[in-house]
Formats: sequence, structure tokens, C-alpha cells
Amino acid sequence: MRLITLTTDFGEADWFVGVLKGVVLARAPHATVVDITHQVPPGDLTAAAFVLLNAVPWFPPDAIHVAVVDPGVGSDRAPLAIRWGEGYLVGPDNGLFGPLLELKPGWTARRIVHPDARLTEVSATFHGRDIFAPAAAWLARGGDFDQIGPLVGAPVRLQLPQPHAQADGFQAQVLYVDRFGNAITNLPNQALGSEVRGKWEAELPDGQRCPVAPCYSAVSAGSPVAVCGSSGYVELAVNLGSAAQALGLKPGIPIRFRRCTS
Repeated sequence: MRLITLTTDFGEADWFVGVLKGVVLARAPHATVVDITHQVPPGDLTAAAFVLLNAVPWFPPDAIHVAVVDPGVGSDRAPLAIRWGEGYLVGPDNGLFGPLLELKPGWTARRIVHPDARLTEVSATFHGRDIFAPAAAWLARGGDFDQIGPLVGAPVRLQLPQPHAQADGFQAQVLYVDRFGNAITNLPNQALGSEVRGKWEAELPDGQRCPVAPCYSAVSAGSPVAVCGSSGYVELAVNLGSAAQALGLKPGIPIRFRRCTS
């Protein structure tokens, strides 16, 4: 039976995540359900897209990925199932799968309408329970993707903000803040080259600067530093601290990366 992942903004305090799993397992009892995260900031599609971009490629290629960050739930936005290589993406047509679709061309999207791929009664506020979890379970049991519903030729595709090259470096911005308070920017690691020590510095909007270094501990405890992170993007951190708290960083804040001149 297939592996099904869950990514939502539901948090852990309520019953919503448990209900998603209950619906999946009631319909596909042999499925393996894995949580990616349920701590996406509520309604934050950019954060959701970035989480999926960082997590989904590490799973087996035939996994089914359910993502429910759905501020438009109950509207006329389509519920989608997307054949993505050997696996599937299941969630709302609001752009959160956009970066993944760029990664792997040749995908096919369909609107979920098959009666066996959704509950009989669909609420206006919980499509994760009523449509997306049943659709994932149906696909996991071997349901025919071509029968799940009509083709959707042009699903919404959110694009992550891109950095801009400048004469002395790059203008970037914070995309995501992780639970350690590290502020991950949209500047790919490779933009800075393979050796960063002493060659680059990051500049915050208030003019404060910090070095780009190989690791957090390259600076003293409590000092800011930029590093090439495991996500594939340059991040701002505070050694043994939180860059978000100490430097006031959050998504959307501009960060300049400059070549060192001395």
C-alpha cells in the first residue's frame, strides 16, 4: 500500500489532523501516513509551497502528498489531484504546488469529482476531511487517476520570489523562518560559490552586517551569521540564538548580500 504524507496549517491543538488520518485509514487501512508538518502559518501559501519544495523530493517517488493550506476553502477553487511522476499531489488549486510542478514537468492535473474519491456530504469549511483525504486514500487503493475527474489544464502556480543580481552582489528576501529562528532567504547557496569564508557579507535593512560563514559556530555565541543552509538556500542565523527574535526577521524582509572588498 502507498505512502501518504500530510502537510497542513491545522496545528496540533484541535482534532483536524487526527480526522484527516482517520479518514485515510478508514478507507485505506494499509496505507502508511507520514506527517511533514502541521505548523505552516495559517493561510500562508508561500510558506506551504516552500515546505513542500524542501520535503517532498526526499520521499519515495510513488508517494501521495496531501497539502491542505486552504484559505479559499468553500469557494469555487478546484480540488486537485495531480499525477506528478510516479506519485500524486492532492490539495486545493491555489498555487501551493507551483514550485514542485517546476521541478518535475510532464504532470497532469484533474479536478476531484469521482464519488468514491470524496465523502458523500462535503462541508464548506473542511475539504481536507471531505475531499483531499478520501481522494488520497482512493488513489492509494489503486483508483484510476484518469477517472478521478476532468482535466485542469492550467492550475494556479505560485512562484516563489526571486533574488536580483546587483553589481556588488544580490538583493534577496526572507522566505521562511524555521523553529530555531533561522531566517531562510530566497538566495540559492550556489549563487555565492563553493567557498564563502571572507568573501561575502549580509546586510539587514537597518544597515547591520554579518559575515557569510561555513557554519553557525564560525561566530561567537549570540552573534549573527549567514550560512549556506541544508534547504539549498542562504539563511541568517544567530549562533545559539534566534535570528528572528534578535534581528527582527520575518518573511518578506529584504536582505542584501555583498561581496567583501577587503
